[in-house]
Amino acid sequence: MKLPCPSCQQSINGLKSSIGTRTRCPHCQHSFFWSESQFLAHDFVIYDLETTGLDPNRDEFIQIAAVRLTQGELCSEDTFSSYARPRRPISAFIESYTGVSNRTVQTAPRPEEVLIHFSTWAADATLIAHNGLRFDSKFLSATCQRHNLPRKEILCIDSIHLSKMLFGKVRGTGHSIDHLVSRLKIDTKGLRRHDARGDVEILGRAVVGMWRQLGLDNSFNGVPRHPSFLPL
Repeated sequence: MKLPCPSCQQSINGLKSSIGTRTRCPHCQHSFFWSESQFLAHDFVIYDLETTGLDPNRDEFIQIAAVRLTQGELCSEDTFSSYARPRRPISAFIESYTGVSNRTVQTAPRPEEVLIHFSTWAADATLIAHNGLRFDSKFLSATCQRHNLPRKEILCIDSIHLSKMLFGKVRGTGHSIDHLVSRLKIDTKGLRRHDARGDVEILGRAVVGMWRQLGLDNSFNGVPRHPSFLPL
């Protein structure tokens, strides 16, 4: 595959397996992360979901929180947060794990209603979630499909890719949010883990920290994208 150097725009040959690794342009010596293509978007939304379970085809999300990231900076005044009322009761285990109870969501809108509002707020931003490829993105798509919502395809980044780019892929390394908190020395005082609002604040700090240490550009070029869907 070929890619133009982001600095001199000269065409460079490379392997698809090199995506996410640092390379140097043979023409101008500019160092950058190899990507499947050059993205120009600078608007990102970091989000987190809490759900009734692990199966996107049976379970629903019960809480969502998000913060906008622009030009490598978290916009703490530009956030989204909502509970959602699922169609099946929240189990005692999920309540103890997330702090979200049936009473918490008894007057909340349904998940599909929340997702419509979230989609409007997020607009055309690229979404970032931790383990999003295997979990969060699937809940977004499943909610659209289950309720036959008109939908738009969006691009997503799984922040686990950032962790692997920075800390390596050696077996046993670990790339959970708790690992990131420890490695990046993130202050979590006053933030509740497994509450979407607390987790998205922690993840936001982790993403910015990894972005800076990796030396990525404002478009996160070199980080793999995957598709998902939001209501149109």
